[in-house]
Amino acid sequence: MPSDPSPQQASPEIGESILAGGIRTNVHLAGSPDAPVVLLVHGSGPGVSAYANWRLTVPALAGHFRVIAPDVVGFGFTDRPDGIRYGLDAWTAHLVGVLDSLGVDRAHVIGNSMGSALALDLAVRHPQRVDRLVLMGAVGVPFAITEGLDAVWGYEPSVAAMEELLGIFTYDRSLVGPDLAEVRYRASVRPGVQDAYAAMFPAPRQRSVDALAQQADDLRRLPHPTLIVHGRDDQVIPLQNAYDLLAQIPDAQLHVFGRCGHWTQLEHAADFNRLVIDFLLPRT
Repeated sequence: MPSDPSPQQASPEIGESILAGGIRTNVHLAGSPDAPVVLLVHGSGPGVSAYANWRLTVPALAGHFRVIAPDVVGFGFTDRPDGIRYGLDAWTAHLVGVLDSLGVDRAHVIGNSMGSALALDLAVRHPQRVDRLVLMGAVGVPFAITEGLDAVWGYEPSVAAMEELLGIFTYDRSLVGPDLAEVRYRASVRPGVQDAYAAMFPAPRQRSVDALAQQADDLRRLPHPTLIVHGRDDQVIPLQNAYDLLAQIPDAQLHVFGRCGHWTQLEHAADFNRLVIDFLLPRT
């Protein structure tokens, strides 16, 4: 069912509403409309939204770029159309619809976790729409599903289950606690959210990992300068993914954060933002 937040539900997670590929889409917009565009693509954790993933990233990037951070179809406060088949086809088409709706021909794309798989798919299918890529804790290459990712995709709603997942996501567990778990739990049980989430990643979940992977030949043909970022202590997506991407994407570089789990953009926000801005800004 479509999400239709009432005024009583208004929260920082709700940005502006646009029609993207026929789907009513919640999107956060920041920065100068005349600046280079950065498209932020969130991950797939339960209760996720663009705001939840990028709340510490958008303000830093907005001083240099036009920032676009949508809730990808099926997540957050974007509509969930009846009968939609979730997967790369639908998600990438939705991102193209976001760019088209906002009149953007070309953008830097930053993907978090599953969002990296979407960023890669956008670059493979529509290379002319992508400038530079940043892939963080990336899905998008073949790997054996981790216990952490299986737990994330197999989430059954409860505050306790959410608190356990938040501990899996982070290296420093002091960053999470009952308050954040309660907020994310409530987001995960809004009407229609859990039904959509369960439909995206049914068991056996290795199939979902495989469906998000790109062909090695397509990665080797990517012309885009690419920054790969990973937490050394990531329990959700293996660090080996970063090395595999580095080996296959021709114009790639890698930065690994020590004492960091899956949420690089939150656990090392200032360093992550500085790294990304330096990578995306034109060289003079």
